[in-house]
Amino acid sequence: MGKTAKETQHGQAGSAADFQVLFESVPGMCLVLDPDLRIVAVSDTYLRNSQAARADLAGRCIWEVFPEDSDDPSHGGGMVGLRASLDRVCRDRVPDTMAVQRRSIPGGGSRPDIGPGSAADGRAGSWAGNGAGPAAGGPVPGPGWAEDEYVRPVNIPVLSPGGELRYIIHWAEDITSATMELADAHRARLAAEEARDEFIYRVSHELRTPINTILGFGELLSLGELPGEHRDWATMMLKAARNLATFLDDVLDISRANRRKLSLAIEPVSVRHVIADALELVRPLAISYGVRLDPPPQTRRYVSADPQRLRQVLLNLLSNAIKYNHPAGRASVTVGTGSQGLLRINVIDTGRGIAEYDISQLFVPFQRLDAANAGVEGAGLGLTLCRQLIEAMGGAVGATSTAGEGSIFWVDLPVAKPAAPAPQVVDGESVLTTRAYPAPRTVIYVEDMVEGLRLVEHILRQRPSARVIPAMLGGVALDLAAEHHPDLILLDLNLPDMSGEELLYRFQADPATSGTPIVIISADANADRMERLVAAGAVAYLTKPISVRTFLQTIDGLLAGPAPDAAGPGRVEQAELDAQPAPPPLPD
Repeated sequence: MGKTAKETQHGQAGSAADFQVLFESVPGMCLVLDPDLRIVAVSDTYLRNSQAARADLAGRCIWEVFPEDSDDPSHGGGMVGLRASLDRVCRDRVPDTMAVQRRSIPGGGSRPDIGPGSAADGRAGSWAGNGAGPAAGGPVPGPGWAEDEYVRPVNIPVLSPGGELRYIIHWAEDITSATMELADAHRARLAAEEARDEFIYRVSHELRTPINTILGFGELLSLGELPGEHRDWATMMLKAARNLATFLDDVLDISRANRRKLSLAIEPVSVRHVIADALELVRPLAISYGVRLDPPPQTRRYVSADPQRLRQVLLNLLSNAIKYNHPAGRASVTVGTGSQGLLRINVIDTGRGIAEYDISQLFVPFQRLDAANAGVEGAGLGLTLCRQLIEAMGGAVGATSTAGEGSIFWVDLPVAKPAAPAPQVVDGESVLTTRAYPAPRTVIYVEDMVEGLRLVEHILRQRPSARVIPAMLGGVALDLAAEHHPDLILLDLNLPDMSGEELLYRFQADPATSGTPIVIISADANADRMERLVAAGAVAYLTKPISVRTFLQTIDGLLAGPAPDAAGPGRVEQAELDAQPAPPPLPD
């Protein structure tokens, strides 16, 4: 027997009531809006978490409940996002997900508003709809908050069979737990990176001191008269020490680049000059591998770059072009136009080339492809560092290759206007030869490692008019300076009785040594400290392991002039030292 109209109507009413109960019991924060954006249904979870009453919300337009003219800027931002989202849903009839919303309540407060807002005092405030917070890389809740909560609102259209908009479900998914987990993971990652960087720094610092001894005395040995076999031993020792020092520098530079703390001095750089310098520096390596270097390109173009870092990149690329080449092969550098109007520097070799599927792995840290099988030394960090340096200078780096024919590694950098030519200091005499200063000089070296003291004493035998007075304690150095009135102070930073930084300030505060140039010699390669101490008055900062040539160039720049007057020698700018031409390279 069929149902009567009354029974059918009663059944429909019962179904509607059941649906109302079911919807209100949904374990989620939901509102239902009609096409005019009136609230027609509210879930119990929404009411409970927003501390609102159903009567305050049902039947009212959403803009009456959640006003857009709130005095709180975060409310306005949340409402602007809500209006834009609802407009898109009404127009496109597709779901629209809003930015993650966050609210924080001061200590002891109640649970924050949920979704677009709460109905406190009949007016609802929105969540901060800017996508901030741990999930979006924004600020992490601080200790002044008792609770931070996050939701991801989504507006979902409900369409009729004919495609007309019937309702909009506003569902605010509580993602607080997931967001807090992300925040905890973010803090743990930062702590791990900090621990890694500290470990790298400590290992680098500890290794630089012994490498300084090996490399320094190795260079001195190579300058003397040695039997053929012993000279080969010294050459191998120097090569190993330099490789290790380069590895430490690369690791530190990559760590700095990852933390965006890489120190750069961007200026107009002559492309021809920097290429010529790099070619000259790798020429001994090319000779040892039997690879021919083509002359540098005759270009007058300039790029915006750090000259030292660009030279470092070209040296790395040219070294690879030589090491991975064939005997009697060629390596060259050309200049052209790169992407987006940048100037392109190409380093070209005639080696065996690189397979296409390996190109993408070239700039991955510690990725050496078949270098080990080919007998090429290295740690696989050079190309990674090249990429980070060039990108930090606003450029790009890449490679193309043809197996069996060779490879092209290119660097794109912004074009710059030529800089005014810097004055050049002409000195035809090699810095490594023995020479005397115009007058006797007194040098105090503050260093607590006997090996370091002995190394500097032996190097300065090349300058017989310079007398070295060692001091292994900061307090002793102060007394010696007061007694001997030195022309130069060499200062290590790691001393037993006081820090070298403190000693620097005490020398500067003493009228007797306030005008005495001070050169830092330290295994501490921290860029921030280097910049701080040079800004504080140190005339130069030499990082261990020191090069004999670099050390003598620095000393000569400070002591080779006329005898200082009573006021003491003045500050010598680092640019004056850098302007001196580089002497012939030491034998490898």
